[in-house]
Amino acid sequence: MKTKVPTAHRFDSHDPATIRDFLVHAYDTEMTIRAAAGGRYRFRHHRVDAGPFWLEAMDHPTRLDIDVGPPAALVICQVVSGRIDRTCGGVEGRFGPGDVFLAAAPGLPYSVRWLPGKLTTCLLSLSMLARVTGDEPTGRTTTVRFTGLTPTSPALARLWRHTTTYLNHVVLGNPSAYRQPLVISNAARMLAASALAVFPNTTAGGSTTRDRLATTNATLRRATTFIDEHADRDIGAADIAAAAQVSLRALQLAFRRHLDTTPMAHLRRVRLDRAHCDLLQADPRQETVSAIASRWGFLSHSRFTARYHAAYGFPPSQTLHA
Repeated sequence: MKTKVPTAHRFDSHDPATIRDFLVHAYDTEMTIRAAAGGRYRFRHHRVDAGPFWLEAMDHPTRLDIDVGPPAALVICQVVSGRIDRTCGGVEGRFGPGDVFLAAAPGLPYSVRWLPGKLTTCLLSLSMLARVTGDEPTGRTTTVRFTGLTPTSPALARLWRHTTTYLNHVVLGNPSAYRQPLVISNAARMLAASALAVFPNTTAGGSTTRDRLATTNATLRRATTFIDEHADRDIGAADIAAAAQVSLRALQLAFRRHLDTTPMAHLRRVRLDRAHCDLLQADPRQETVSAIASRWGFLSHSRFTARYHAAYGFPPSQTLHA
């Protein structure tokens, strides 16, 4: 399985035309930029491109008024310093340090007035949102409709800040981990699931009669067989539901009814068992616990160790060196 290894890109310029051209190319949409002084200014931009998501930091020293076309991705912003006034679809918002917000709803243009300061952003591909929800994006829109552009609660805003900080330090800060295909795909799914949990949207519907009727043993067998055969691949709940020939909601109900768990929790347990087998067969002179954990998509060595100990009663290092 091939995956993109995260790459870092830096941009630093004083020239307005160069800055605009860079941003148009970087965000794949049209935009106009007006500086308060009307002349030269400095803009700095740092991006880590992980394929299905990008994490960025940018700053500038003057007031900027920016009009942006519909973005090609979901853009989640966090103000580090300064202030941003954003307008999208007639909805206005003013954001200061620590605030988290969506730049725009998918498919809509937006405008910002950005006072001197620093901003971090996460750009998440619409196709990744679709893979989590089981829907399909169309161009620059998605069947997921965000009904609000700010977090549902302060606690969920903290969840988003924690998630991006965790990925920056634990995943993107560990080359031996992020080179593993399942690590990046799991990180992208984590971001997509977090975005859907943090910002109000239309995915939280109830189950239908058809969903409830599909929660059979046959559905569960098809789903668990697919998981067993594809645990080493980039799969998620929507892929499992498609293989089981049911809706995502019906799949979730089937796992809850028969196994008292979720499809993704079951997938993690299967991968934990595969990691256990690898540890039993590995040569400790050539393999490490971290390398085997990353191979099976576990983002954090400490969390993998805790889960392994809970499942088997001893740490993974004991298995490796047995």
